[in-house]
Amino acid sequence: MTDCPYIQAVKHWLEHTVIGLNLCPFAKRELIKNRIRFMVTYAKTTPQLMQMLHAELQHLDQNPTTETSLIIHPSVLTQFADYNDFLEDAESLLIEQGYEGQYQIASFHPHYQFAGTQAEDAENYTNRSPFPLLHLLRERSLEQAIASYPNPEQIPERNIALMNTMGTAKLQQQLQDCYKDTDS
Repeated sequence: MTDCPYIQAVKHWLEHTVIGLNLCPFAKRELIKNRIRFMVTYAKTTPQLMQMLHAELQHLDQNPTTETSLIIHPSVLTQFADYNDFLEDAESLLIEQGYEGQYQIASFHPHYQFAGTQAEDAENYTNRSPFPLLHLLRERSLEQAIASYPNPEQIPERNIALMNTMGTAKLQQQLQDCYKDTDS
């Protein structure tokens, strides 16, 4: 099995949704500078995924030119409730390994659902990705980017408004488009 279809789909999502819709105004610079690492794991269990997460944190420590990592894990935590539960353990790993304050984990999943929303609500698409993934960010870099961005606290509200304007049907299609041409 090749990693390419997974990486192609996630890159498409990153370029057309995250950057294309300006959901994250900091992502484009890192993509252009080739400082995003796309890592696919075929972990089948949460302990295996936890090992992969730890290894990727170590990779970031050893490779300061890699700004951020996207750990794509298509074979584990495919149910959002399981994924959401795993995030607590992932945060505990950061603390246990001394990475708290150094790295952050942003969460993305095909079935992402914010508390207090319905599954079909458009605003959930701000965190919906083609496959389950963990986004590792360098906290210092994120803080610097936010400090130089006007009104960063308005980003989530702007994104929710955009998702609601676009509507669920269009957002579903946009997410489905990520899978096109990934079989080649």
